[in-house]
Amino acid sequence: MPDTAPPAPTGSSTIRILLADDHALVRRGVRLILDQQPDLEVVAEAGDGAEAIELARTRDVDLAVLDIAMPRLTGLQAARELAAVRPGLRILMLTMHDNEQYFFQALKAGASGYVLKSVADRDLVAACRAAMRDEPFLYPGAVTALIRNYLDRARRGQEDPDQILTPREEEVLKLVAEGHSSKEIADLLFISIKTVQRHRANLLQKLGLRDRLDLTRYAIRAGLIEP
Repeated sequence: MPDTAPPAPTGSSTIRILLADDHALVRRGVRLILDQQPDLEVVAEAGDGAEAIELARTRDVDLAVLDIAMPRLTGLQAARELAAVRPGLRILMLTMHDNEQYFFQALKAGASGYVLKSVADRDLVAACRAAMRDEPFLYPGAVTALIRNYLDRARRGQEDPDQILTPREEEVLKLVAEGHSSKEIADLLFISIKTVQRHRANLLQKLGLRDRLDLTRYAIRAGLIEP
């Protein structure tokens, strides 16, 4: 794959981008890469998944570039919500994780591309343009390994981890693991405290865990929060 992205389409309008990453320095670097292109412009920035959803509801954007590991809502959780509330919005995942599980979760969440931060200066611009053409984008060399690993798991009959928890249970798990109280979780998710407690009890039962500490360890292993 060439080190430079394909040229911008002649006469194309500017692609308006929502950029979400909880590290300001990363956002600044990614913004520099994107804003140097005549057809790309970052028009909104978010520090977590929940803020990204709010901005997508109120700002006129064509493409969301989401980090996977973010507070409150991960990029994967935000992608699922954005795919539901803004069906025409294209989504790219920008991540440091070279991980096939995250990749398949990203596709199921509605993302059309998966770009590694380590090569963002090489791949991100091309990925943005591919997304706007409704074409998938993967970093070089990933496809063969990802498909092989996925097929190997299928042959062994391993359960898809996405099917263990519902999206709402995953949201509650993440917030519990981050130390939020039941009232704070209820306020963030616009549900009752009783509903939060029911989800929490279901999580413990489904996962065979005992308490918040166990839930936190599981959330770290599942990539919902960083250790």
